[in-house]
Amino acid sequence: MAPQYQVRADHDADTIVVYQAYAPAIADAALRAGRFVTPFSFHRMTWIKPSFLWLMHRSNWARKPGQERVLAVRMTRQGWEEALSRAVFTTADPAAVTGAAVHVQWDPERSLRGAALNHYSIQVGIGRDLIRAFTDDWIVGLTDLTPQVRKAAALTRTGHAARAQRLIPAERPYPLPQELANLLSPGV
Repeated sequence: MAPQYQVRADHDADTIVVYQAYAPAIADAALRAGRFVTPFSFHRMTWIKPSFLWLMHRSNWARKPGQERVLAVRMTRQGWEEALSRAVFTTADPAAVTGAAVHVQWDPERSLRGAALNHYSIQVGIGRDLIRAFTDDWIVGLTDLTPQVRKAAALTRTGHAARAQRLIPAERPYPLPQELANLLSPGV
């Protein structure tokens, strides 16, 4: 059984993959440029999620308006950990949340069919103060997963969950440095 609060992600020695869903115009421009460019907003928080299935729940498998395209964002572990080191829980004192460069929250992880599970997935909001570091320094690659998402969704809807599961990116525990693990512990 998975620990109740644990970062699980697709990662290697140098990078971690997080997922985001966007409108086609934002995704297309980013994929053409190899990084986020206008019409991506550099003036608002952007939420990144290392849990593919949580993003599928959030975007309704890329069917929610404005979230029709799913991107795998490969970023440096150094950038990921820098963001986490500056994080404040969204449930903290409102003044602390307002002034934070990064927001974090733990939400129930999701199954392939969208059911809430008994362990949690981290969501990370990169604020305006760090958005350029995220887009210009931390991201090392963008991949359009939309065709894979649509195929997995169709297989799931038609009763072929085992085949759909093979299309879901593999995620495993991410080894947080102890100081970050302590910082991100919800204290429950």
